[in-house]
Amino acid sequence: SSGINAEWPLRPGDASYANFELLKEAYRTEAIYPLDLKNAVGGYINQLLAPIVKEFQSKELKKLSSQAYPVANTKGGKAAEPDRPVDISRVDIRVGKIIHIEPHPDADSLYVEKIDVGEAEPRTVISGLRNFVAQEKLDGALVAVVCNLKPANMRGIKSQGMLLCASDKDHTTVEVLTIAEGSKPGERITSDLFTQAPDTQLNPKKKIFEKVQSDLTTNDSLEVTYKGELLRTSAGPILAPSLVKAAIR
Repeated sequence: SSGINAEWPLRPGDASYANFELLKEAYRTEAIYPLDLKNAVGGYINQLLAPIVKEFQSKELKKLSSQAYPVANTKGGKAAEPDRPVDISRVDIRVGKIIHIEPHPDADSLYVEKIDVGEAEPRTVISGLRNFVAQEKLDGALVAVVCNLKPANMRGIKSQGMLLCASDKDHTTVEVLTIAEGSKPGERITSDLFTQAPDTQLNPKKKIFEKVQSDLTTNDSLEVTYKGELLRTSAGPILAPSLVKAAIR
């Protein structure tokens, strides 16, 4: 029937009202109560939602819903994370300070560094810079460190990060990036347009860092950029000492 129906949960039968004024008068005189109205409104809302609920039973929308609201992974015990766009915000690049450096005992081209990246303990990082940069130049230097790569064994020593450097096309000249004076160990390096929190650890199978790396380069002013956007700390931009249009590796 037309009009407004109010259900009486504590009394038999329903009450119908032809217009709002009659309903308001019944409420004023306590012929009906708030719970009656609540049940009636709930019923109308359910009627309105019924076609939408039915539509969401389709395979396409169920798939969309599962992507938007992932359920826990019962095998691993962790909630699945929806895929994010691949950009530099997913990479945890931080300012690091090299507090100790020595040649790798089993590799002529590698250094073993202890780097302060703002954590309780310094990280051990293996870098292939021994043929390009003198040890004394690195000792005590501020550097750019990728901190969310999966740790990897390099000639028997586990590396917990990667130094970012500028390299020419032939990889004959490699330069450690220059960090703006006043930057602090542990400070994040990113751009003004990509500020989301980084992944806890990059999945090596998805090649996220490799995809980001392809868009890292230096401009004509020696500034390190990602898709044209400057990489910086709060103290200023990240620079290469001399290489323009260089790859960042």
